[in-house]
Amino acid sequence: MAKLSVVISVLNGAAVIEDCLKSVEWADEIIVVDHESTDGTLKIVKKYTNDIFSQPNDITKIDIQKNFGFKKAKHEWILSIDADERIDDELQKEIKEVIEHMYQDAYAIPRKNIIFGKWIKHSIWWPDYQIRLFRKGRAEYVDAVVHKDIQVKGTVGKLTNPLTHENYQTVSQYLQKMDVYTESEALSFIKNNTHFSWIEAVRMPIGDFLKTFFFQRGYKDGFHGLVLSVLQGFYMFLVVIKVWEKQGFREENDKHFLKNLLREWERYQKEVSYWFMVSFIQSSGNFIEKIPYRLKRKYLDQKLKKEF
Repeated sequence: MAKLSVVISVLNGAAVIEDCLKSVEWADEIIVVDHESTDGTLKIVKKYTNDIFSQPNDITKIDIQKNFGFKKAKHEWILSIDADERIDDELQKEIKEVIEHMYQDAYAIPRKNIIFGKWIKHSIWWPDYQIRLFRKGRAEYVDAVVHKDIQVKGTVGKLTNPLTHENYQTVSQYLQKMDVYTESEALSFIKNNTHFSWIEAVRMPIGDFLKTFFFQRGYKDGFHGLVLSVLQGFYMFLVVIKVWEKQGFREENDKHFLKNLLREWERYQKEVSYWFMVSFIQSSGNFIEKIPYRLKRKYLDQKLKKEF
């Protein structure tokens, strides 16, 4: 029988860690890597496992530190999860099936993100495949930047049943994590000697909003989708201005700053209207309804091509 080690990373997860641990009690080994929790997390963890290790709370190594836990695993297969993630019965059965037959070296698992009380089914949030199941020694994080994919030596398959992620439960929680994650990304840009002009602080956030809300159809999640798309744009805005901060708030000498800003604003007014037409076309039920939207989209497309 193939055996499985579950590796859990946690920082101040007292409110969520027990449900996570209960969902993986069936595993052959549970390893918890704690990042200097101060909220009683360890007291809960000790009820489920004695394999507890400590690592510094270092925002520059959020993911790469998980490799430490992987090396502590005793068994051939590793399942890597966070304290706010859960394995249900169907996923458990599928995991046992694939590790027993060893079809692939690693598996990406779809992730069901519950955000502000709702399963978010569109945009970057679904199916949100994450490589979390792999044979020991076949996968590791090589980039210190948060949310970079794990690198696999070998073949990668996909599982069908999702991992449940009890993601952001409050707006404050989202903003707190955003501060940490954007700091990590900004440090990575600085390390690579990246310099952003002021115009990128306009283009990149708006571009991220357009991508998540329209192109990836975040609008289908209603107000949740709108809020998350705006927050995603703000996330990128924070990354850009944190890089600016770390470079000494360097001021650019743009004599036409206001005119250039207006030019960007007018451009994105047209682009937002264009994507509204695209979305109306995708959502309309019949050909007749789509005609005015198609005409308006064509007009806006021509305007955008002509001006830019």
